[in-house]
Amino acid sequence: MGGTAFARNAPGTVISTGSVFYCRKIDRRQIMEKSKDSRSLSRSLKSRHIQMIAIGGAIGTGLFLGSGSAIHTSGPSIIISYLVVGIFCFLLMRAIGELLLSDVSKHSFLDFVKEYLGDRWEFVTGWTYWFCWISLAMADLTATGIYIKFWFPGIPQWIPPLVILLGLFAANMVNVGLFGELESWFSMIKVVAIILLVVVGFGLALFSVKVGGNTASFGNLVSHGGLFPKGAHGFLLSFQMVVFAFVGIEMVGLTAGETDDPKNNLPKAINSLPIRIGLFYIGSMIAVMSVYPWNEITTTASPFVQVFSGVGIVGAAGILNFVVLTAAISATNSCLFSTSRTMYALSMGGNASNFLTKLGRNGVPNIALNFSTAFLLIIVVLNYFIPAGVFNQDSSVSTINFVVVWIVLLIVHLKYRRVHPAGVKAFKMPGYPIADYVSLAFFIFILGFLLVSSSTRVAMIISIVSVGVMLLAYQVINRRQKS
Repeated sequence: MGGTAFARNAPGTVISTGSVFYCRKIDRRQIMEKSKDSRSLSRSLKSRHIQMIAIGGAIGTGLFLGSGSAIHTSGPSIIISYLVVGIFCFLLMRAIGELLLSDVSKHSFLDFVKEYLGDRWEFVTGWTYWFCWISLAMADLTATGIYIKFWFPGIPQWIPPLVILLGLFAANMVNVGLFGELESWFSMIKVVAIILLVVVGFGLALFSVKVGGNTASFGNLVSHGGLFPKGAHGFLLSFQMVVFAFVGIEMVGLTAGETDDPKNNLPKAINSLPIRIGLFYIGSMIAVMSVYPWNEITTTASPFVQVFSGVGIVGAAGILNFVVLTAAISATNSCLFSTSRTMYALSMGGNASNFLTKLGRNGVPNIALNFSTAFLLIIVVLNYFIPAGVFNQDSSVSTINFVVVWIVLLIVHLKYRRVHPAGVKAFKMPGYPIADYVSLAFFIFILGFLLVSSSTRVAMIISIVSVGVMLLAYQVINRRQKS
């Protein structure tokens, strides 16, 4: 990028002396030998960790806070949207899973992008993915300051993000096992909240209990305008919100290099995805709209609070605030893990500075972790100077870029199967190649819809431009290398 200095070291070898974005274009084995001191990523993530990381990736704050607006936009048809998007996300994860299990020596899905699409797309995909997580973590860190104010209104908004970021950084520096343990507990809190909602909601509907002047019943799903009260347009609008809810689900694809038994743990985590989708998303939506008709669900507070308050649970708002606080911390924790491993993979592939491959004695890519954490300190500064405007920044750009990464991974899987038609016998992509093409068409349709939708058109254009800038940056760097 601008200001990057390069020095010629040997024929065909270029060394970056001032940029984190590029490094020597030499054989990966040379990078490993010169920068890692024979260390490798620690394989400390157990089956339980992988399962809960997958769950955490599938559950965001959008389900707890944003589902009210989503229901208001589309009505009960959002249940079908979650089912459809969930199926395609499951197929995406099966494609990623087959890639990872085809060569467990690789560290992440970025290694496969490099192998089947080349350096250019590893560079674009990796840095796009890094930016996606960084921007989401900035929003979630800002949210932690807002959530803490619920209990301590006098505390400056910049203090909670700083304390939480430094605490998570310290935990991630210890070893990957501690990251897995933290993420397991964060995910468990979210899971418990959703299970309670489903149990309470279904119980109220089964026994036709009166809640807030309404009689809870499964009939509420269709007795107020039918399943599609907002028509086809409302149904289509729901897809963009539902896709946003699944952002981060692919993070399991970054754990391959740190899983103690990837051949068993990864398939378990991926295959349990339909159950999670059914329980967490579809189950919670059915529960909420059975207790309250969709047109009586508030958009100013979480439907979770509305249901729990309606049955007389004292402090429902405070309980949910704790849940979304842990969800925001979980997202930041996931960011520190995913961005540091993404930078490590980029560096191993020759698309980031060589020093980012250095590992600590505990097998953690400390330099990459330091860089991502330092970058996130920007949000602490922003919360200090402009606390009122930070959280209002549109995160649609980040989410759109996540979908772009998903599309790239599906293309990589198609390339892999063309080279290896037999695939991975124990974990083949179901319905290949039709499932791949249909999934690609679906995610491309989502991007097209975001482009024509007035609320997301600007974000979509920004995302297109950002990918173009990445491609141009790679081209410029390569020209400097050859000059």
